[in-house]
Amino acid sequence: MDNELIQRIQEMEERYNRVRKAVDALQCSLDAYLDVQEDIHILDSYEDSGRWLRDFEADERGEIPAEIPRGFLTEDGLYNLMADIAALESRLQEYFGGM
Repeated sequence: MDNELIQRIQEMEERYNRVRKAVDALQCSLDAYLDVQEDIHILDSYEDSGRWLRDFEADERGEIPAEIPRGFLTEDGLYNLMADIAALESRLQEYFGGM
């Protein structure tokens, strides 16, 4: 039995499995990201319109009941999400833009 052949086959199998798993995960993640594009646009417009700030201030004044979920109204929550999206899109463009 050719030990070099067996070792190469085992190594390529490991590499294949890692790549297959990463590609499958990326496909799922990309599908999920593409599915929320309208949500991203709406949140971005909401933040830019000044409505977010008015809602934030209303929350600070206690006008929103405590049991209402509002994680996006944290001081940096929505801003950081939009910054993360911009950084992600920049990274994707940088890496895949020339392909």
